[in-house]
Amino acid sequence: MGSKAYVRAQEVAERAGVSRSAVSRTFTPGASVSAETRRRVMEAAEVLGYHVNELARGLMRRESGIVCLIVSDVATPHRSVLLRELTLQLQNAGKVAMLINTDLTNGSVDRALRQAIRYRADASIILSGLPDKSIAQLCLRSGQRLVLINRDDDQPGPLKINLDDCEAAGRAVTAFVRAGCRKLAFANSEAGTPSLMAREHGFVAAARALGLDVMVERHGWTGYAAGQVLAQRMLTRAERPDAVFCATDLLACGFMDTARHQFFISIPEQLCVAGFDDIEQASWLSYDLTTFAQPVKEVAKAAVEWLSEPPTDSAGSENLSLRFKAELAWRGSIRGG
Repeated sequence: MGSKAYVRAQEVAERAGVSRSAVSRTFTPGASVSAETRRRVMEAAEVLGYHVNELARGLMRRESGIVCLIVSDVATPHRSVLLRELTLQLQNAGKVAMLINTDLTNGSVDRALRQAIRYRADASIILSGLPDKSIAQLCLRSGQRLVLINRDDDQPGPLKINLDDCEAAGRAVTAFVRAGCRKLAFANSEAGTPSLMAREHGFVAAARALGLDVMVERHGWTGYAAGQVLAQRMLTRAERPDAVFCATDLLACGFMDTARHQFFISIPEQLCVAGFDDIEQASWLSYDLTTFAQPVKEVAKAAVEWLSEPPTDSAGSENLSLRFKAELAWRGSIRGG
């Protein structure tokens, strides 16, 4: 059997006994059409299985409604929560999300993005600091509007959304010091993204301002296994830390499990731990992790609202940026909680 051809608006018009333009007005929000004409058109459309070709309509308006979500680490808890919120808000705004996974470096990312551009994607949102800057430049050259989340790209045109990572890191130092900790450490990955490095630099700077040194270790990716390795490195030193700020919650979970089950260290009595992201696992009783919650809903809302507004005459030369505060989720992994 051959595939069924799409029903055309002209077929709906003939069945309903109305003009082709009446069908178009019926499916255009705010257009003038009588109640009787609307009823006849909707009944005919239901019988025939007609759906508006939004892609064709969009191309006539020089917009497709497609927004690319360019993302790495899709499976990590924080990234999946951000993706969920962005897709929900894009859908509510009448837009279509197209996901491009940048975990691979074999040219597939560039091919996928160029395909999205051929589909006339209106905009892209880059969700992390990892994808190469050339990807952002390709989006801008193709005429797309662009949102950058947790990146430090300096090119004009995109909306840049970041967290005040340094401020959060300073609060982590304060929490540790008030808990009586003096041998501080920072556990980071080797990803080197702007947000991760800002947390590290902010933590070290805040500690040094109080006359405290910081043990810094970096390893692997920002996942659970890297946290295990970082714990093994730090906790086998002659002088162990009594407080560790982990760049992400996943690192913290791996660090805490290793500290408890391999080194029999009690948390928070012997070791205080803080993380960042406030993923679901952080609230589990096994971790009860003090962490910083990323304002996911606010970030997604700001991105989608900006993309839903018509571009200004100065679009492409603007330098727009928003900075959000990460709220502290205080739990039992730091003494005093």
